[in-house]
Amino acid sequence: MNSNSLQSSKGETCIICDIEKMAGIHLYTSFICVDCEKKMTSTQTSDPKYQYYLEKLRRVKNPPLYS
Repeated sequence: MNSNSLQSSKGETCIICDIEKMAGIHLYTSFICVDCEKKMTSTQTSDPKYQYYLEKLRRVKNPPLYS
């Protein structure tokens, strides 16, 4: 097995829940699992959990631009 196979079989760590998951989306260089994505998109702005998600999303870094 090469290193790519090992990495893909392990999954990636979600920036919201910090748990390694197999399925999700990439936002720039960060990974958000399907479960957290669903929770975030269904959370009302008046819910205290909404602020938690905003804080976690601040961890997303823009990829560097090379010219």
